[in-house]
Amino acid sequence: MAITQPAAQQMANAIRALAMDAVQQANSGHPGAPMGMADMAVALWGEHLQHNPKNPHWANRDRFVLSNGHGSMIIYALLHLTGYPLPMTELKNFRQLHSKTAGHPEVGITPGVETTTGPLGQGITNAVGMALAEKLLAAEFNQTGHSIVDHHTYVFMGDGCLMEGISHEACALAGAWKLNKLIAMYDDNGISIDGQVAPWFIDNTPQRFAAYGWNVIDAVDGHDAAAVAKAIADAKNSPDKPTLIVCKTAIGKGSPNRANTAKAHGEPLGAEEIKLTRDALAWAHAPFVIPKDVYAHWDAKQSGAAREAAWNKAFAAYKAAHPSLAKEFVRRMKGELPKNFAQTAVDAVISAHTKAETVASRKASQLALEAFTAALPEMLGGSADLTGSNLTNTSSTPALRINLAGDVVKNDKGQIGRHINYGVREFGMAAIMNGVTLHGGFIPYGGTFLTFSDYSRNAIRMAALMKQRVIHVFTHDSIGLGEDGPTHQSVEHAASLRLIPGLDVWRPADTAETTVAWAVALENKDRPTALLLSRQNLPYSPKSDLGDISRGAYVLAEPSRVGIKKSKAVIIATGSEVQLALKAQELLAAKKIGVRVVSMPSTTTFDRQTSSYKSEVLPAGLPRVAVEMGSTDGWWKYGVAAVVGIDTYGESAPAPVLFKHFGFTAENVAETVQAALQKK
Repeated sequence: MAITQPAAQQMANAIRALAMDAVQQANSGHPGAPMGMADMAVALWGEHLQHNPKNPHWANRDRFVLSNGHGSMIIYALLHLTGYPLPMTELKNFRQLHSKTAGHPEVGITPGVETTTGPLGQGITNAVGMALAEKLLAAEFNQTGHSIVDHHTYVFMGDGCLMEGISHEACALAGAWKLNKLIAMYDDNGISIDGQVAPWFIDNTPQRFAAYGWNVIDAVDGHDAAAVAKAIADAKNSPDKPTLIVCKTAIGKGSPNRANTAKAHGEPLGAEEIKLTRDALAWAHAPFVIPKDVYAHWDAKQSGAAREAAWNKAFAAYKAAHPSLAKEFVRRMKGELPKNFAQTAVDAVISAHTKAETVASRKASQLALEAFTAALPEMLGGSADLTGSNLTNTSSTPALRINLAGDVVKNDKGQIGRHINYGVREFGMAAIMNGVTLHGGFIPYGGTFLTFSDYSRNAIRMAALMKQRVIHVFTHDSIGLGEDGPTHQSVEHAASLRLIPGLDVWRPADTAETTVAWAVALENKDRPTALLLSRQNLPYSPKSDLGDISRGAYVLAEPSRVGIKKSKAVIIATGSEVQLALKAQELLAAKKIGVRVVSMPSTTTFDRQTSSYKSEVLPAGLPRVAVEMGSTDGWWKYGVAAVVGIDTYGESAPAPVLFKHFGFTAENVAETVQAALQKK
């Protein structure tokens, strides 16, 4: 039932009041956007949004993303008013330590928040991932007469999101994928921090989105809730295109002196202006006081419970008709791996160890993926236009294709596409994957060259901040890629990625280590992973035990391997440099110098191990030398006496020439160990 105009006005003013009161009390925040978007919120949350405040994780809820996350008080006000477990005390505690109302919305902290937003452009990109996940799950699980996956993804976004280049990457893909259940509502107020945007933002946004293949509803009065609600209704009828609704608004709506100015954007209105605003809005209530009738208009608990109950009834019928599909849907939406996954992983690792193949670790990754993608239908792969180099495709992951009608194409085996051609869009790919995993039902992974992790770094950081299982496949991990030269040769990237809290970084040395890295990444439900993989072939390193690889570092070779009884030093190596360490061990043995070789494919994983295990692997009293084709800074924390690394950019030349030029030879490693022993 449509909301009456007087009720809609009061509902919107409640948001405005809560926004200006909370920002004023915190003496920090952004009141202007919530005040300007309040009527848009009434239209969406009051008339269209499918959600249940009593169960924020209901599988078939609509997803709402506040891409312009600085306007966080609008979502906190909405969650509070509609009945989520977010009491007024939390709104009064806005931006304070340990509150559920952080400066920008944070998933996992505030019930009802679907993704952490703030870095502009990433929210809309996450939403593209969510809408893609909905479309793919619907294609896979819906059956004739049973549409258990049927919901929309809604986005509020502003000028800043559209200025960020990532919005182009993501919205172009949304058009290509015909994500007709994605509805973005553009808060077109023409103001940013520096003032009127016209001098620096002159895009014709409607034409831009039309060119992407979007349905565009232009020039909607963003302060007319009924007009916005109609636009949303029209957007929901789009059969084959995502929709952009351009809502013309005034930032700081209601403030006599701050509306339509940059002053409304990022600072409290001030006590006097708040008083004037209350008068202008005819809002005669004290700070943080909402009348009962306004609460009643907003309350979505009963309607939300009814919607979920109806879906539960429909799902029960689906379960009766398709029990195995229903069971699989529940498992995947919970993010649980199949019960036989542990055995699948063990079998894959043992197979790699038994075959002992000499292949590039990027190829070792593909071999592991063959096993894991066959066992895990939730794995959704892709590459940023480098599939043939990243080797992220497998026989179980046909290419994702959408036909002209907007339907997901199935191959002759009835399979939907599980490998995405993202195009040259590294940042977009990373943030879309975040949205896919936030939606649920898939474990996304995507590939590019390691040096281009710089493009996607902030989205990788966001995955770590949100504790999301996203897997990044980064190939061509060193100067070993050769002639492409320093623009493509990674030097600082491994060290840089290891600095991101909560991100696991693996640089495996052979097929067994690579397979273990994949298994651990898939098991890490609450952290993302970066796999750093070689272009060049790597020999298999013989192992007596596979059990400790998953701990991030392990003793690969004692000096007894080369006929020496006692270790005088330890060589720590990662990835392609492990072979250098083993050869150096042999050279040193010829001089009666025994060394232990430790392979450390994941420093981040090793750092989480117990002190006793760390001391077992790296015993006290023995000089340590680290070997890695990358920045040396991160190795000193392990008490090393020296690092064979590279702190300059690379050169254009064949890989063997570069290895010798930069000192990545067994002879140099052995000499470095000898020098360290002489200093002892």
